[in-house]
Amino acid sequence: MTLLPGLAGSYWMDSSPGTDFPRLDEDVETDVVVVGGGIAGLCTAWELVRAGLGVVLLEAGRIAAGTSGSTTAKLSSVHGTAYGRLRRSAGPEAARLYARSQQEAVEHAAAVAAELGADCELERVPAFVWTESARGVDRVREEAEAAREAGLEASVTLETGLPFPVAAAMRVEDQAQFHPRRFLLALAEDLVRRGGRVFEQSRAAALHRSGPCRVAVRDGGTVTASDVVVATHYPVFDRMLLFPRLSPRRELVVAATVPAGHDPGGIHINAEKPLRSVRTAPFPDGMRLLIVTGEPFAPGAGDVVRRFERLAEWTRERFDSPQIVYHWAAQDNDTADGVPFVGRAPGGDHLYVATGFGGWGMSGGVMAGRLLSALVTGGQEPPWTGLYDPRRLHLGREALPMAGYQAKAARYFVGDRLRGRSARAVAELPPDCGAVLHLDGRRCAVYRDRAGRLHAVSARCTHLGCLVRYDDAERCWACPCHGSRFGVDGSVLEGPATAPLERLEPPPEDAAGDAAGEPSPHDA
Repeated sequence: MTLLPGLAGSYWMDSSPGTDFPRLDEDVETDVVVVGGGIAGLCTAWELVRAGLGVVLLEAGRIAAGTSGSTTAKLSSVHGTAYGRLRRSAGPEAARLYARSQQEAVEHAAAVAAELGADCELERVPAFVWTESARGVDRVREEAEAAREAGLEASVTLETGLPFPVAAAMRVEDQAQFHPRRFLLALAEDLVRRGGRVFEQSRAAALHRSGPCRVAVRDGGTVTASDVVVATHYPVFDRMLLFPRLSPRRELVVAATVPAGHDPGGIHINAEKPLRSVRTAPFPDGMRLLIVTGEPFAPGAGDVVRRFERLAEWTRERFDSPQIVYHWAAQDNDTADGVPFVGRAPGGDHLYVATGFGGWGMSGGVMAGRLLSALVTGGQEPPWTGLYDPRRLHLGREALPMAGYQAKAARYFVGDRLRGRSARAVAELPPDCGAVLHLDGRRCAVYRDRAGRLHAVSARCTHLGCLVRYDDAERCWACPCHGSRFGVDGSVLEGPATAPLERLEPPPEDAAGDAAGEPSPHDA
């Protein structure tokens, strides 16, 4: 059995204190309820409280512990090759607005960290987009030209600080990297000091909009408010009508210690496949933590252990004697036109949303907090409000991606039910392994733990009924349609699902069924 290197879990979580805010067990009233305690939700709540409004923030788990606790924390306006794509698809003005909004978010985050005295290790560094192939040189040059036209200080160079040669790289000054969880915990502390209320372990399960808005917590209380902000990473309320325009994906991270002298000095991401992103962070004993991201895949795609192994192999090949000490994964959503949805939600004057950051949620979340605060308070709207408006629909840019998203979901929804399956007995399931089996006329997600005990839950995702699949690296069930994730006990790990998978009696060892996917031993 192959052992994945390092601790399974995020360094940001391991190097910051936990939180213990109360659960919402009563009915409360406020001006604004913010659903979601990641960077977008916390920044929005903080901006609103600072503007003088009463705010209640609901978090299904612990604040700053989901995607925001598993990010690589690049605080940058350089988002891969976004500017060349935006200039081609939406025009130079859209690219300028995007650059200005994201760079202002970088500066605002740095100013807030200084104001709060947050010990978040914020470092100002350049950002690079590199290519190692001659084929990619023109793309890098196009991106640098588009970024300069958009207002960023971009140049083309062969010097990156990476320990391997590149064919070309775009360099942009005045970017940043930080410890995201320490920043967000400082924000939460100030939010509460200013009168905001935070409730953890309080999963929003229903939204009622007859009269004042009411958000009901599963098995808990209700918040009545004039306005609702949904910043749950993937919207948890179907009425927002954004599901056809979002596509979830996961990315893997390995983190290794390297001597400070081996720090490549900046934020780096490549312009080709396979995706690789590199940054460092301070680490004890004068070392630096090299954080390498890549291997994007759709939730439920399988073979996650092998993807981790490829990323670790690349890290060892490219850097001098890295000692891998952590590995983890994060999830985000792409929009059909490549621009996040931040603003008034479709179909609701008092309903707002922030989602679809495409892997760039640090600057995007800070930007969202400022934009949503202006909309809710009736303040002066920033010039990029229309760019991010969730009610926009540009069929010329979105039709093909949207069709692809829906075809994928339909393929999973129907294909998992119709494809041929080979007979498999429960007894064949190895320890620390899961599989979806067709037993007694229903799909069962069956996991055998390391001690040999069986755990069974319904395989139907509680969001829209797709069949879940087993993730062999993270020991969980993942829905390939919209990205919901569940523990082996059926508990919700990630939305949009808000209800757990139905628990079932473990099947007998001699039960035989049709396997809906090969079991994958966990190699971590």
